Amino acid sequence: MPKNTICVWYDKDAEAAARFYAKTFPDSAVGAITRAPGDYPAGKEGDVLVVEFTVAGIPCIGLNGGPEVKHNIAFSFQIATDDQEETDRYWNAIVGNGGQESACGWCSDKWGVNWQITPRVLMDALAAGGDEAKRAFKAMMTMRKIDVAAIEKARRG
Repeated sequence: MPKNTICVWYDKDAEAAARFYAKTFPDSAVGAITRAPGDYPAGKEGDVLVVEFTVAGIPCIGLNGGPEVKHNIAFSFQIATDDQEETDRYWNAIVGNGGQESACGWCSDKWGVNWQITPRVLMDALAAGGDEAKRAFKAMMTMRKIDVAAIEKARRG
């Protein structure tokens, strides 16, 4: 186990979420699955308790902790994309599998985990500063899924 691992709380579907992430994102996989050695408040002996997984190279564990804790936008995975095709592929996989669109490149999956599907062109524009950043930011603020061509146009003025 790595020294630092992100723990993501799920009601009861950590394994299903991990398998979805592994098939959706490159450099992702499902690792060890630990079953509860005894009954606990949200489940019983033998239920999947912890799932080790990797999302785009980041080690995580999914904890089936029950319905008491809900995800919010304070935590998200940010996936950098190289073009519109990649942006569309990830966005559509998350939103099209029971997720929800939000604003400015944010969406959430059907388990409530938040994602930022962020084209590199947007981050480059913001890092450039000045009028270029202002134009790209203004364009982004009108979007749900980021439109790479619109950001590129805004960058040029």
